[in-house]
Amino acid sequence: MQENQASAADALERLKAGNKAYLKASKNDGDISPEKRLDTSKNGQHPYAVIVGCADSRVIPESIFSAGIGELFVIRVAGNVVDNIQLGSVEYAVDHLGCPLVVVLGHTGCGAVGAAMHDNCGYVKHITDEISRAIGTEKDAVKASVLNVNQSVSKIRNGLAKSNATVIGALYHTDSGAVDFFDK
Repeated sequence: MQENQASAADALERLKAGNKAYLKASKNDGDISPEKRLDTSKNGQHPYAVIVGCADSRVIPESIFSAGIGELFVIRVAGNVVDNIQLGSVEYAVDHLGCPLVVVLGHTGCGAVGAAMHDNCGYVKHITDEISRAIGTEKDAVKASVLNVNQSVSKIRNGLAKSNATVIGALYHTDSGAVDFFDK
């Protein structure tokens, strides 16, 4: 267990360093070379972290963390909600790929969180109902996004209770590009 915790700590430091580089960058310097594609095709993927994030086109985990091919296992769904499908994907990454760290990445200006604060119908209601359960009567959009992240973190922790993976939350600021990581 200690070994996994050290690996999770190392993975978190890589994410923080990648975000720091992203804040100064005008392009992603992650390795997307033909050689890297061929290597991961032949030798498989070995991501160091799982990112459960929103499908929002402004929130690109590989860019936000200056990562290249095979470095992050990214699961994206509107509102970064977690149900059995996402939980199964996280479980796969942790159990089969050995990812020691899972980060639920919410963001400011989340349209799904904003939609949950209003009445919705159609298929999007499946997403907004889940978010509404997380945020309750919260009216501040940023606080609501954090509550939503915390609910997904809780679901993953409960679902992976027998795992040694570290599960934390984070909030991406769409205006600055900075990521705030939450304490466990």
